Amino acid sequence: MAIEKTPLTTGQVRVAVVGAGDVGRGWAALCVAQGWPVSMYDRRAAIVEDACDEATRRARSLSLLRRADTDTVEAGIRQLTRARSMLQACSDAQWVIESGPEDLNTKQQIFEAIESSAGKAKAITSSTSGLAASAIAARCIRRDRCFIVHPMNPPELIPLVEIVPGPETTPGTVELTKGWLRALGRVPVVIRKQVPGAVANRIAAAVWREAIDLVLNGVIDVDDLDRAVSVGPALGWAAAGPHLTYHLGAGERGVAGFLQHLLTTFEAVWEDLPTWSKLEPEEQRRLVVKIEQAYKEQVGVIRPARDKRLAGILWGLERAKEL
Repeated sequence: MAIEKTPLTTGQVRVAVVGAGDVGRGWAALCVAQGWPVSMYDRRAAIVEDACDEATRRARSLSLLRRADTDTVEAGIRQLTRARSMLQACSDAQWVIESGPEDLNTKQQIFEAIESSAGKAKAITSSTSGLAASAIAARCIRRDRCFIVHPMNPPELIPLVEIVPGPETTPGTVELTKGWLRALGRVPVVIRKQVPGAVANRIAAAVWREAIDLVLNGVIDVDDLDRAVSVGPALGWAAAGPHLTYHLGAGERGVAGFLQHLLTTFEAVWEDLPTWSKLEPEEQRRLVVKIEQAYKEQVGVIRPARDKRLAGILWGLERAKEL
């Protein structure tokens, strides 16, 4: 039986989320909270029901955190569809968001299936954090509408979204999608060269490698390391970013003054930083043990507390007009 489509109101975008994992659920929650009609689909049919339930819960959580209007959220929830096929999910979608497994062959297959089902779509985007847009869309005919739109996790809370166009993505499609993202309260940035991990994940990977190295070498405990980052440099970066932080660090002389006085200190630190690129199985085991010992069975309590802190930080930045 066909599902009747609700007519769109001004500013709404009809979205299909393909891939019902954690990131897909976050995308769905974000769009639902904006009141947009969303259809969710996954080749693993058994998880779609649970995914829609969680997307609903996460959308309502945005209302409780004062990140969304309650009536708008409920209107979006009423339009959330559990699709039984790719065609049902994508046939009327203006924007198809792929959030499948991080495997190139799988994503290529998904993009092929989306293309054959999403004739009306203006944009078909992948949430990938590490694969190239050109590779993902290699089997598609209309590569002009295919590119990467990579959110940070959880997508419904952290506003940064990286846009990585493919070589054939049209500028107009990128601009249209930037407008949709801004309507969702996101902060889009365009990555001008395709590099593994885009930008945010490269920086995060570099910081985490140092954090892992410090923990495994007994310099600091896991929970103290997390505190040192979250209420130290991460807090400054939230307000200013790394370049601006150091530009402001030397007063009127700016970054030139900072480099003159502190570059040798930083160079000594850089010289001492780890350069390994593979975490061996025994090191993985040790890291898991340390993190699980630090946080024990608290994840169910920590996650909503984390979300509340994120909402508070965002509220403060918005009041200061930093976003």
